[in-house]
Amino acid sequence: METIKVNTSQQVDIDYPVAGLGERIAARMIDFGLLIGVLLVFVLFAGLITNPKTNVFFIGLMIIYAAAYVFYHLICEIFFNGQSPGKKLMKIKVVSLDGGQASIGQYFIRWLFRLVDFWLSGQVGGLLCVALSEHKQRIGDLVAGTTVIKTVGRTTLEEIAFEPVEEEYIPVFANVHLLNDQEMELIHEVLATYYKTAHYELIYAMADKIKMRLGISLPAGMHELAFLNTVVKDYNQVTSVTQ
Repeated sequence: METIKVNTSQQVDIDYPVAGLGERIAARMIDFGLLIGVLLVFVLFAGLITNPKTNVFFIGLMIIYAAAYVFYHLICEIFFNGQSPGKKLMKIKVVSLDGGQASIGQYFIRWLFRLVDFWLSGQVGGLLCVALSEHKQRIGDLVAGTTVIKTVGRTTLEEIAFEPVEEEYIPVFANVHLLNDQEMELIHEVLATYYKTAHYELIYAMADKIKMRLGISLPAGMHELAFLNTVVKDYNQVTSVTQ
């Protein structure tokens, strides 16, 4: 599975899977269905109109609709962090190839090339490019330096199922209370990603961040994976006592 590194706010890179052709087609169909649904509402509204002045109002609405149809994806991606309603439902989003949020210029370029991807090529150009390119990019993505990734819902602390800690358990790292809930959520996400991808570099990076945060070194004989699991266990014990 193709992945792309996304840098978190804690400066830890996490691999996110690149969205496949099926997910992108489904998102496109959802968006198209939404636009057609709005058009049908307008048409039904027009069927009820008999007043000439209201007809002028309806023509104005149709002009606005036409503009919204043309600029729909550009507006959605700029104002909704790389997602249209279809992409949001399919849990995918547009990002820059460096893993960061795409710029307005990148959104504009990939929108401009929709003409090549979908209209001039009869839908075939963009689909073939997504299917064959390394990072599942359509032509507009290749030119803009973007791709589409699967978004993985961030885990909240309430959703983390910590293993029960023995009543007499003594934390290994006494200053683990210096960490906050957001950092623990990230540790949990890193561990979950590691168990899925076996990318040990992610564990090294996260362990380095936590060691620096706590001002400690690894105890003799403890590796980075055991260190992170111990931090989670310690934090669970400390917070359960203070609550």
